[in-house]
Amino acid sequence: QVQLVESGGGWVQAGGSLFLTCTASGRDFSANVMGWFRQFPGKEREFVATIDFNGGITYYAETVKGRFTIDRDNAKNLVFLQMNSLKPEDTAVYFCAAEKDRPFWVGPSPLPEEEYDYWGQGTQVIVSS
Repeated sequence: QVQLVESGGGWVQAGGSLFLTCTASGRDFSANVMGWFRQFPGKEREFVATIDFNGGITYYAETVKGRFTIDRDNAKNLVFLQMNSLKPEDTAVYFCAAEKDRPFWVGPSPLPEEEYDYWGQGTQVIVSS
């Protein structure tokens, strides 16, 4: 059974940092695109960042570019999201996602949400002002 489990969420003051980890089990995702999404209360889930199979290509939402960094450790089946300079508007539930067939995306835009096959349960991030 494939599982994605996020950890590392919590409460932090504005300007602080958090480090999220996505632990994948049940299959090897070293050949697949992985991503992070977030969902604000009462809103649709939105894209945050994505990484290709070997970490050579990354893509970020404009709202987090320069503050967040996505990375992966294929030997341990892990994906990370380093979040710096956090703002209250980053408060959301953060989800890890994995695509099962593709090592990378083609074209200037990352894979849309509906192209991901596996999802974690999410981890809450709260940034206070």
